[in-house]
Amino acid sequence: MKSILITLALLVPAAAGAQTSAPSSAGSAAVSTAAVLSHHGRLVHANYADTLQAAKTMQSAVNAFVAQPSAERLHAARKTWLAARDIYGQTEAFRFYGGPIDDANGPEGRINAWPMDESFVDGVKGKPSAGLINDRKVPITKKSLARHNERGGEENVATGWHAIEFLLWGQDFNGEGAGERSVDDFIDGKAANADRRRQYLRVATELLIDDLGSLVTAWAPGAAKNYRASFERGGVESLRRVFVGLGSLSRGELAGERLEVALASQDQEDEHSCFSDNTHRDVVANALGIENVWLGRYVRPDGGRLHGPSLRDLVAAKDAALAERTTAQIAASVAAAHAIQSPFDREVIGTDEAPGRKRVRATITSLVSQSKELVAAAHALGIKRLTLVQPE
Repeated sequence: MKSILITLALLVPAAAGAQTSAPSSAGSAAVSTAAVLSHHGRLVHANYADTLQAAKTMQSAVNAFVAQPSAERLHAARKTWLAARDIYGQTEAFRFYGGPIDDANGPEGRINAWPMDESFVDGVKGKPSAGLINDRKVPITKKSLARHNERGGEENVATGWHAIEFLLWGQDFNGEGAGERSVDDFIDGKAANADRRRQYLRVATELLIDDLGSLVTAWAPGAAKNYRASFERGGVESLRRVFVGLGSLSRGELAGERLEVALASQDQEDEHSCFSDNTHRDVVANALGIENVWLGRYVRPDGGRLHGPSLRDLVAAKDAALAERTTAQIAASVAAAHAIQSPFDREVIGTDEAPGRKRVRATITSLVSQSKELVAAAHALGIKRLTLVQPE
């Protein structure tokens, strides 16, 4: 979903007085901008590399499923999608500033475009012959799927996490859980164009792997001319970009497009991962990604930890109280996100007094306050020009 870019003036920080339990990663006065940028590059590369590895695990499960469809193998493929998605969600904190994922040639639209008109890809209730899968004149190749993605409208999503999600779960008509696509949809003789459905799932997964691999390469260490090299040389401008990414995800995308829109519409089509009912985890992962960048830490899937010089340390050297207040607000957002229950489409239903809607609203409120603290933190470092994504 598209958002509007506007330049913000200094916003009023949230109230002071909150305490944080997270220790500073280094002595604040000793931390340099160069050290923070260098560590940030390590963190970004690790998160993308872990996402790619998890996506390759998903690819193995998908390939096993399409080779011999069964209910058990479909279930296994779904599990690997959920695991990879949790890791990817944290990388959303690296967006919104023209980096390699969403610059003019970036793959973000192929990776994570939404909301999705599922009838663009496959048959749906009332339109069983719809979609690219049921049009045998359309070749199913990586080039073809990439060319069709968002053709004719931004909801005509043909690739990425949500196209794969739709193929694995199907439409969600289950009020208490996720979609329940039958394995029969992939078995010749039991569903029309089952061969193309299998092929589409395999090829869409291959394209996702390619696009994630390009991000790993862009942030790889030791290269003289990739994005990471120029980012680490970027000084205050690179710091500005990081703050733009965090503030934009906090207010415009997560609080706005992903939560406020769904809360207002109460429509399942406006939830992020509507086929798998994974939206509650998407929100947690996005909030956690912001905290990772602010604190300069990342917990890898194998339990390994990266921890080093951080934005928080730089801000603490200028204004310790602001640094602690921002840390506490970000932690509160992560906690509020964790409180949102599954299925998300039931959380947003009802009156404003409904418990689920209160939980979603509490997360929105915390994220909005968090964005104001991040703007104040950037100002403390002398960064005044912040063009943040705002909700439409």
